[in-house]
Amino acid sequence: MFSVLKNLFSGESGLERVMPAVRGQVVVNAPLNKMTWLGVGGPAEILFTPADQDDLEFFLANQPNAPLTVIGGGSNLLIRDGGIPGVVVHLGKPFDTLKIDGDKIICSTGVKNMEISKAAMEAGLSGFEFLCGIPGTLGGSIRMNAGAHGRSTSDIVEELSAFDIIGKKIVLQKNEIPFDYRTNALPDNWIFTEAVLKGTPENKENIQKRMTEYRQIREKAQPIGARTAGSIFKNPIGLKAWQLIEKAGCRGLKQGGAMISEKHCNFFINTGKATAQDFETLGETVQKRVFETSGIMLEWEVRRVGVKTKRFSSFGGR
Repeated sequence: MFSVLKNLFSGESGLERVMPAVRGQVVVNAPLNKMTWLGVGGPAEILFTPADQDDLEFFLANQPNAPLTVIGGGSNLLIRDGGIPGVVVHLGKPFDTLKIDGDKIICSTGVKNMEISKAAMEAGLSGFEFLCGIPGTLGGSIRMNAGAHGRSTSDIVEELSAFDIIGKKIVLQKNEIPFDYRTNALPDNWIFTEAVLKGTPENKENIQKRMTEYRQIREKAQPIGARTAGSIFKNPIGLKAWQLIEKAGCRGLKQGGAMISEKHCNFFINTGKATAQDFETLGETVQKRVFETSGIMLEWEVRRVGVKTKRFSSFGGR
């Protein structure tokens, strides 16, 4: 039997009354803006941070049939200003473990991509170098099939463990995961918890050299140190989104506190007081201008979640 370790209620919501007695932390009306790289967005109606995998499984098996959203490192996420209704699940420290086993890395999905690439390098395993320049955690990289330098997360994942919306554990092998360019087709409400990654043994110095080269390329081409979420739009087949955006005359374009980077046209920057609406409006403007100049409708790569205007209401349960 699970018992509540800590409930920090900071607002009014009917949803907390029907939350199962979890051991992790439950916060009502929880601010989320500081959990994202863009630094914008409204609160979660309920923010649940599981104590461990058992706690997560118990919650899902007994959850109050409310909308469920999963967030990780927040590096590729735009939370709208009205916040996120229902329960937001955030995988914290208990989901930040990594173990080397021969040519494989058994890794929880809360581990940062940079830490995976470092651990692989120290173990003399190649194939993970591209992760050194991708912000965020493994879970987000699997969700969006993140990639760089001709490599994608789908290239290294051998096995994936997840829970579905009712707490059933699912284990998928590589050929069962429907990866595609910068996405996969697994249900949005599945929660990835662990993956087995496979590399290739190689000289540590060679791996380190490639990682250094990748970091230098990133520092030269991208606005490092700015509040940004990485690439805003996916590259159309055979084309570069940043080139289409530049051709449309959008370099340096501003909307409120949001601005297109002068250094890389596919990066949007929070100049200090941006709102989520600023970013979304700026993105829609770019889409319109690119379509007018190139006949191509850019597709968002950044994940947009939540509502534009807060409208959380009392929740009555099942």
